[in-house]
Amino acid sequence: MPAPLTSTGRSLGRYRAMSEINVTPFVDVMLVLLIIFMVTAPLISVGVPVDLPQTQAAQLTDRDEPLIVTVDGEGKVYLQETEVEAAALGPRLVAIAGAKPDTIIYVRADKAINYGRVMEVMGTISSSGFAKVSLVAEFGEPKPARGRTRR
Repeated sequence: MPAPLTSTGRSLGRYRAMSEINVTPFVDVMLVLLIIFMVTAPLISVGVPVDLPQTQAAQLTDRDEPLIVTVDGEGKVYLQETEVEAAALGPRLVAIAGAKPDTIIYVRADKAINYGRVMEVMGTISSSGFAKVSLVAEFGEPKPARGRTRR
């Protein structure tokens, strides 16, 4: 919008262009994008939904990107977000990790799954030559078991 040239408080009738940039619309768009990314980022971080058990242990902080093996509530095994057969899990891990047997592998398992199934998966991983295998749990207060009473 042109601004009037003024001389001693009176308008001369000539206008000159404003040389200021209005950044308010730019800031509005950037704030909306920031909110959208803040809301969607947690939703895309985990590919396979499982109901993890809770624990009071301290969280681990690692700098390397670990491999994640997930066992869902039906007993299906996933490597990262891709479903794999249990027999093919070992060779796939070796192919991904290459010659690094010190690669960290996290095992996520639904808390309703049979403990034996989780041990089969962990046995497959360790028999493939990987020694750093960890179980993943949610951080928080453990919930009491449903349907069981203590005597």
